[in-house]
Amino acid sequence: MRHVRGGDWDTIVALESAAYTPLGLSEGRAALESRVKASPATCFVLDVGERAAGYLLALPYPMFRYPDLTRAESTVARTGNLHLHDLVVAEDLRGSGLATALLGRLFATARSHEFATVSLVAVGDSAPFWAGRGFTAHPDVAPPEGYGPGARYMSRPVPVEIVTGAAV
Repeated sequence: MRHVRGGDWDTIVALESAAYTPLGLSEGRAALESRVKASPATCFVLDVGERAAGYLLALPYPMFRYPDLTRAESTVARTGNLHLHDLVVAEDLRGSGLATALLGRLFATARSHEFATVSLVAVGDSAPFWAGRGFTAHPDVAPPEGYGPGARYMSRPVPVEIVTGAAV
């Protein structure tokens, strides 16, 4: 797993389009690039062999707020919340644990940058997936229609790293 590089964009755009165009949520390259530019240290690509098989884009965003899908990012928020904007794994590799690996890197990065929470907007029918990973829905926070029907704002605390075998 590594940070996003300039040569990754065709693959990221193709993965994003395959995942989100059927939901009417594809953002396009300029918006995606702006999210990485806002926080390059919290955005990753996961390679499987010679292939970029997935990616994760996260950026600091105030709690209970979320990126506008119709606009590129123009500012970087100072906040204790890291917003998981996109996590996409190639369709033929879903169910292989790659999303869990990306999430593990996200939470390790969130801890090292001292974020207290991670938020996201669950789109499509993904809320049960996120709930199974410890995210709690906030029914009082309604994402705009642009996130699609049934979108749910969710968050969870960044887990404290537990070191086994260490003397306390």
